[in-house]
Amino acid sequence: MPTHYFYLIIAVAAETIGTSSIQASQQFTRFGPSLLAVMSFAVAFYFLGLTLKYMPVGVMYALWSGLGIVFIALIGWLYFGQKLDLAALLGMGLIVAGIVVINLFSSTAHH
Repeated sequence: MPTHYFYLIIAVAAETIGTSSIQASQQFTRFGPSLLAVMSFAVAFYFLGLTLKYMPVGVMYALWSGLGIVFIALIGWLYFGQKLDLAALLGMGLIVAGIVVINLFSSTAHH
């Protein structure tokens, strides 16, 4: 796996942890989850910066945000009991399809 994808995976994981921590912090009223959110986003942005050495910002952001949306929706459903209707599932399926198209067919994902 190319190094920039490793960086991007770390950035997505950190962003997912950070966003989940925001939910767990109960609007930043709990110190532990609030601190984890801030630290996770710092890690996410650091690794996004490393990814930008290898990918254009638009492609990198599309992959980062798209994967983050899907993972956060799944975490919301699994851990926070949030519901996903058919339209949400179809929309996220389209996001995943877009990520696959970028990675399989775009020459801009590797500059």
